[in-house]
Amino acid sequence: MISSDLANFAEAKLRLGLEGIFINKDKKMENLYENNLIAEGKTKRIYQTEIPEYVVIESKDDLTAGDGAKHDIIKGKAVFSNTTTSNVFRLLKKCDIPVAFIEKISETKFISEKCTMIPYEVVIRREAHGSFLKRRPELKRGHLFPRLIIEFFLKTSNKKWQDVDLLKDDPLIIFQDNSAHLYLPDQPIYQQNPFAMLESFPLKESPKVFEEINEIATQVFLVLEKQWQLIDKKLVDLKMEFGINAVGTLKLADVIDNDSWRLLENGKYIDKQIYRDGANLETVSLMYQLVTTLTGNFKLPQQQIILWRASESDDVILFQETIDLYKAQEICEVKIITCSIHKEPMRGLQEIIKLVQEIPDSVILTFVGRSNGLGPTLSAQVTVPVITIPANYKDFPEDIWSSLRTPSDTPVMTVLDPKNATIAALQILAMRNPRLYAKLRSKQENHFYNIL
Repeated sequence: MISSDLANFAEAKLRLGLEGIFINKDKKMENLYENNLIAEGKTKRIYQTEIPEYVVIESKDDLTAGDGAKHDIIKGKAVFSNTTTSNVFRLLKKCDIPVAFIEKISETKFISEKCTMIPYEVVIRREAHGSFLKRRPELKRGHLFPRLIIEFFLKTSNKKWQDVDLLKDDPLIIFQDNSAHLYLPDQPIYQQNPFAMLESFPLKESPKVFEEINEIATQVFLVLEKQWQLIDKKLVDLKMEFGINAVGTLKLADVIDNDSWRLLENGKYIDKQIYRDGANLETVSLMYQLVTTLTGNFKLPQQQIILWRASESDDVILFQETIDLYKAQEICEVKIITCSIHKEPMRGLQEIIKLVQEIPDSVILTFVGRSNGLGPTLSAQVTVPVITIPANYKDFPEDIWSSLRTPSDTPVMTVLDPKNATIAALQILAMRNPRLYAKLRSKQENHFYNIL
């Protein structure tokens, strides 16, 4: 879907059809005229289109490291980078994350909303690698952060920020006492004092935007963390950039490709780090191609929660409140079935077999007053997890035994609290769902502490 803010552009008159995004109903995005080159960096070019609110971003075959000190050309890298970025941003859009990316239009180009870029590089880390180890040399490579670490680096060039001379470009920022303290990013932090303090810095008057950046960055990392876990890879850090579009909305912008993260397979890097470490260009090219191919398989699963009650008197409001809290109804199917397995056994069994056949990736919650034989009965008929919640266990604690003492081959789980049972169901689905994992994990992150 096209975001609602884009729909407000009278000049663009965009709509989404079966064949892609169109302008004035007959002009495809890939046919947008690129008026002029407005920016060029080490690895990409940005062109203005005939519509002021849109740009074309073109990847290049260049690969650099060490602030450009190391520079090579790898044939095909532009295709790898553009395809990886497009695959990643498509996934993030499906996860309802605000991205500037609109549509891939060629092997090396994509259309993006034009953004006023915020001059910060935002880096989020699950483990200690790269420059973080230089700042914290007492830590070992791979030191785990249960709570994600988010760092800000000021994007600069020629060792200059406005009228301030810098010791090094792209310094680490620590925000303190309403000012930005700048540190060398490649030196032990405990041996430094800030080499500069900025009283005026980007977004100083917009603390809510900082909060939003942190929230979006966390969601982005968690979605990609789980997606890579699903194919036996480990994402350990990620850098990203943000911008403000034409209507003032914060967007994840720029690109996310194999230059943007550290990604491990069996403990070994398969990202740009191998280039930094001196791998030959053929090996680097093969790793970039591998990552591009893997991101082509990024997708969200079709899943469902089946909330089964015996009668209308079994109130499921507590389940629904928890589902609403995590916005699970936007991520997976939620179906409420009302059927007594005692009174209508044939209808009930036909119904559950049909539901699970249609969406095999399911979890069943059963909530029944009085005798709660529903959960064990259903668990013996299907191969999906069944969680039973005795409705009246406080008044009739003996009812719990019908859920605990079950026959063989009836592996029902019992949870007393409806909220906990619902969260348990979501956690089961989140094992295979990056979007749902991000929702659940982001709430947990706030309870964790890192040992540094």
